[in-house]
Amino acid sequence: MKWPNLKHLHYLVTLHQEQHFHRAAQRCNVSQSTLSTAIQNLEEHFGSQLLEREHKTFVFTSLGLDVVERSKVILQEAGELVEYAQNAGNWQRGKLKLGVIPTIAPFLFEAMLGAFRTFLPEIQLELQEDTTANLTRQLTDGSLDLLVLALPMETPGCKQMVLGHDPFHLIAHKDLANDLPSPLDISSLPKKSIFLLQQEHCMTGHAVSACNLQHTDQISSLAASSLYTLVQLANSKLGYTFLPELALNQDLLKNTQLTSFPAEEKAFREIGLVWRAGTTRMRLFRRVGEIISPLLPVPTLK
Repeated sequence: MKWPNLKHLHYLVTLHQEQHFHRAAQRCNVSQSTLSTAIQNLEEHFGSQLLEREHKTFVFTSLGLDVVERSKVILQEAGELVEYAQNAGNWQRGKLKLGVIPTIAPFLFEAMLGAFRTFLPEIQLELQEDTTANLTRQLTDGSLDLLVLALPMETPGCKQMVLGHDPFHLIAHKDLANDLPSPLDISSLPKKSIFLLQQEHCMTGHAVSACNLQHTDQISSLAASSLYTLVQLANSKLGYTFLPELALNQDLLKNTQLTSFPAEEKAFREIGLVWRAGTTRMRLFRRVGEIISPLLPVPTLK
């Protein structure tokens, strides 16, 4: 049996990601004609049409889409094989591309980098901060190896490892805190008084679920783009917000007139690792989990 060219499969996957021949060719550092010829060679090799072409447009056939998904797996496994061989089978060496969401990254990076230098000094760590949706897409595409996400979160085709809990705290200006009931009853807060992040940040959904914010009329229509913006909104006495303990431990409320109150006992988000199913780097990922877990407010990895 004659095997397909791995480079040609890479071109096909890139074309599917870009949906444009010129952009895909630029990403692959080849000419557009070279990329087009490679796709035609794959079609000849398989004896089937992968693209339906019309003038300057194209769409992937159903078979083409299936080949793309299978090609991603093959390319990922081939990349891991090369990495393994180049490092003489030593799983504690090589490059690790790690993605972290914005509500975790600023409060974990410094300690995590120090821990990696101590416990995995021969790992070349490449960090990327982005939203959950973008990171999971890059993980699936093979651009990233491992993610640190807030859970629970649906991650089809991937495995998860919970590392710890990050409790939520109600944040209020000291002047408003005096009016809060004791014991704290979140349902008694005024309408439109709770500021949360924009919907693309998964922490919003976790806060709503964990802190029993089911009454949407309590949530302000003004959504913030970062935790730092939430702090400023709360400090202006316009209302309240919820912040994770991981952020509070990094003095996020310093130089403000804000105070924090523990939310309910089960009001927390889980923080964990996510990776593609079928990876050959589980020993490394487990070690990464053991390194990160103690850095979290409530470590749970055993």
